[in-house]
Amino acid sequence: MLAKRIIPCLDVKDGRTVKGINFEDLRDVGDAVELGRHYATAGADELVYLDISATREGRSTFTRLVERIADGINIPFTVGGGISSVDDAARLLDAGADKVTVNSAAVRTPDLIDSIATRYGNQFVVVAIDARLAADGVWHVTTHGGSHSTDKELYSWAREAESRGAGEILFTSMNHDGTRAGYPCDTFARLAAAVNVPVIASGGAGSVADIAAVLTEGCADAALAASIFHFGEISIRELKKQLQQKNIPVRL
Repeated sequence: MLAKRIIPCLDVKDGRTVKGINFEDLRDVGDAVELGRHYATAGADELVYLDISATREGRSTFTRLVERIADGINIPFTVGGGISSVDDAARLLDAGADKVTVNSAAVRTPDLIDSIATRYGNQFVVVAIDARLAADGVWHVTTHGGSHSTDKELYSWAREAESRGAGEILFTSMNHDGTRAGYPCDTFARLAAAVNVPVIASGGAGSVADIAAVLTEGCADAALAASIFHFGEISIRELKKQLQQKNIPVRL
């Protein structure tokens, strides 16, 4: 069985790492490069940097920061936020990113996934899906940090994204993001069964038990978390030791 990956998520605004609940009331938790270097040394398998200001406020993506990150860490990292063209992706990959993640722009223009995958390969493309469970029982895909609802549905959009060239799906439950109340494991299990590419679980980690659950019951290939790492509540090495004790395969 492939090792499950532990991926700290660094939400970036103006070059600083921040974390709030559902992207609001942000708290400054440190310099993006320094925090990334810390996680690389501490045993993270990969990192994800999301420029949360880019899509919501129309800012261009943070190419210079990506160059600094590439110089400062030695593990794979994915970057996203405001990528709306193949040229946007090219700038980030050329700056040193290992993968790019597309979200709002892919919902708006699905051909963007095909274009990046055709030019660089599926392994460079992560499609991030932010979805919210509505009163009608449907997971509606959202854009712009969860503030805009769309007519797309989680599972069908994930399958379409895969068919267009997504190498991984990064799913965030907007109902759970930042709440530290656990992941919706049944939803992740259904999503993992719906696609044939790795699923990264995001949105809701508050404890080792939450992460263990989404990697087992939720069938996720990787768990992404922010708050529990950023505020020093548990170290990545300790998390991995506890996961290994639960017979969950991880790289120590």
